[in-house]
Amino acid sequence: MRARRVFYIPGYDPIHPRRYRELYRKEGAAQAEISNYDLSLTPQPPAPGGTGQRPYGWQVSAEIDGQEVRTEFSVLVWSDIVRDSMDASILGTYLQLIRTAWIYISSGTLGRLMRLRKGPVIAALYPVAMLLIQALLALVLLWACVAGWSAAMALVVERGQGLALLPGWGIGAVAALALLRWFKKQDGKFFAYYLMHDYAYSAASRGENPKDLEARIAGFKREISAALQAGDIDELLVVGHSSGAHVGVSVLADLIREGLPDPCPEIGFLTLGQVVPMVSFLPHASRLRGDLRYLSQREEIAWIDVSAPGDGCAFALCDPVAVSGVAPADKRWPLVFSAAFTQTLSPARWAELRWRFFRLHFQYLCAFDRPGDYDYFRITAGAQTLRQRYKSRKASASRIDVPVSKYTSVKPQ
Repeated sequence: MRARRVFYIPGYDPIHPRRYRELYRKEGAAQAEISNYDLSLTPQPPAPGGTGQRPYGWQVSAEIDGQEVRTEFSVLVWSDIVRDSMDASILGTYLQLIRTAWIYISSGTLGRLMRLRKGPVIAALYPVAMLLIQALLALVLLWACVAGWSAAMALVVERGQGLALLPGWGIGAVAALALLRWFKKQDGKFFAYYLMHDYAYSAASRGENPKDLEARIAGFKREISAALQAGDIDELLVVGHSSGAHVGVSVLADLIREGLPDPCPEIGFLTLGQVVPMVSFLPHASRLRGDLRYLSQREEIAWIDVSAPGDGCAFALCDPVAVSGVAPADKRWPLVFSAAFTQTLSPARWAELRWRFFRLHFQYLCAFDRPGDYDYFRITAGAQTLRQRYKSRKASASRIDVPVSKYTSVKPQ
């Protein structure tokens, strides 16, 4: 093949999509040097007709294994929705904590998730614990201010002096609020607010897509449909990372239901570090569960799911269709296998990254210094389609592919 179109769907990320361009540029150059191939990026050309309306993206030119391929890379942006969902006050975030914890616990979803991987469940509990610790420290500071004021006033009264000072409770409240505001400003280090907003976004509707996300999914479907209709590519590849995986499932399911052009280029779907069970296990996620079931049967696509046990933020090697309890008898997809961080990263590199949990969650998009059969840049810029590349690949033997979800209802198609 000579030409490919890639649509990348980010996870729950408020950052501008240029972040992904720079990541691809930097890590692609590193992987090309390690693996001895050529890879270069150029700016995206203007939209046809000078309208200026097209997804954010870039061009990739590659020569891998002696074959030249051009790839147009587009980011399907929903970071504005993410930013809006994160626009909550300190009090609003603590109310989200209570509501989200109640939904996951009372519905039985948390208990079912704990039967899968410990890592993502710990990641889900982390913001709850961290926010409660922050609140506890603020209360301790409040108590210390009140106690200190009381001691000071007792001394003043004992000496017969009278001072007009702010009450201890007022001083303590101001100090406690200042501490909570400081924690929120430092959330780039703690990630407590960020993760709380992430889990609260899906839990608020108990797994049903919010209206703004549903509208964006329809927009993504139109963008991909237009690329298919253009007829100038050999493969259309959709990449969904983290929360972007379940968004991609619904986009592609809607696209195929609507009908594909004839002829149609090869369609690949690559999910990386997916967290599908966090949504599909919720009681009202019948839309997502139906899309999972539908997509798993389709011969029009090749769906590859890559994760790694070393990624504590993903449901590693959990077949998202099977564990959601919606696997049909004629299930084809996804093919689930491991990126095997402990093998594809050198001991020195693994030691450097193993405790950087959020960085490891993005490792799928980065260079490996001991690459195996998973290479993000060969997949997105090489001469083989996703189906060709993994046609003989077997699923990882340690994958989890048994039904676990309590809720298995699907939305009628």
